[in-house]
Amino acid sequence: MPVEDVDVQTPNGPAPAWVVRTDDPAAPWAVLVHGRGVTRAETIRAVPVFRAAGYSVLLVSWRNDGVAPPSPDGRYGLGSTEWEDVDAALDWVAQQGATSVVLMGWSMGGAVVLQTLVRSGLAGLVSGVVLESAVVDWHAVLKSQSRALRLPRPVRKVAQWVLRTPVVHRVAGLDQPIDLRELDMVARADELRVPILLLHSDDDGFVPASASYALAAARPDLVRLEVAHVARHTKLWNHDAEWFDARIRAWLTEVVASRPTADAR
Repeated sequence: MPVEDVDVQTPNGPAPAWVVRTDDPAAPWAVLVHGRGVTRAETIRAVPVFRAAGYSVLLVSWRNDGVAPPSPDGRYGLGSTEWEDVDAALDWVAQQGATSVVLMGWSMGGAVVLQTLVRSGLAGLVSGVVLESAVVDWHAVLKSQSRALRLPRPVRKVAQWVLRTPVVHRVAGLDQPIDLRELDMVARADELRVPILLLHSDDDGFVPASASYALAAARPDLVRLEVAHVARHTKLWNHDAEWFDARIRAWLTEVVASRPTADAR
């Protein structure tokens, strides 16, 4: 596929991105957001299905991923800060003439995408969201991981208190506190305004599927949940590429294509 290297101007500086364009300048866009501890290469798996559906695609990098400029504290914000880089990506595609954008996020990239939906001034461009093995609620992740490590419940509670408490958050090396309650999109489900396709495996092993089930139950009017059973974390395409592509293609056709563009709204 023909690929362009571009820079997206984020609050921390220019972040490299890849662009795969269609021949139609009026085509919708997909912005792909990778997860924690990996790079934008993770998102290549979704390029073929979006390209086949007629989308131009932007594969972004974001702060502290080893490719984009780091944040001043060099720490993950669990979505509470990284969304600003996806906001910058929305601004970039808007400058290309985009009026309809689908955001897709993997793992922590899903949390970043969801925060973009509720915080970005450009969220009106977004026509839909695809989330793969996504963090919908960090409480569920921390609870699952602490159980796996056999940590006492008070330890988890103290860690959450340290992250969100002003001044004390600096113990964790953070410039800004992180309140996991603000990142709980099951609790904030009523704030969602666009269709969401959730792809998750019951045996994820890192991000439990329970929060995806909960979000689908909270907003059945907007959320479609497609479940695998033995694909593990962020490996749904690797496990069954035809299943992965078919679910996204059907959702784009049945749900997103019927929505008005930003200009029409």
